[in-house]
Amino acid sequence: MPMMRRARVSDHRTLVECVQRWCGDSRTPAEACEPSVLLPRVFLRFFASTSLVAEDSTGVKAFLVGFHSADHDEDAYIHFVGVDPALRGRGLACGLYTAFFERAAEAGRREVRAVTTPDDAGAIAFHQAMGFSLEPGDDEADGLPVHRDYDGPGQDRVCFRKRIEAQ
Repeated sequence: MPMMRRARVSDHRTLVECVQRWCGDSRTPAEACEPSVLLPRVFLRFFASTSLVAEDSTGVKAFLVGFHSADHDEDAYIHFVGVDPALRGRGLACGLYTAFFERAAEAGRREVRAVTTPDDAGAIAFHQAMGFSLEPGDDEADGLPVHRDYDGPGQDRVCFRKRIEAQ
């Protein structure tokens, strides 16, 4: 099983390359380049200590980029998670989320938030299995509460929240 550690700024290129490799077979070339937009270096520059990497002797197998809110003292946010497709379903993402919850609780956070696209049924099911609840949206799609134009025009999102206990 891969070992988990805190992320480092120097992980940035590797994480972007991992996502491009891991998603390259299921996305268009433009979508495969999207991680560099969704995962800019600034996240590791300023939130490496709250982000996690799972790796073994052959390299990175999974990662979670998350942070504690600067504006909301009780909130933490999971921004981006990637898992090697060959290792999905083996508990890596669950382990990363659990470690993030524990560290956030130790830092006094009481709620973790995350978002995904309405068409990502796997991510929606995963978050619900991890105990996240769906936040009410301003619209509905396929029975899901959706926040229209959340990340810009046409960028609809499903928003999640999970209460965590103090440590």
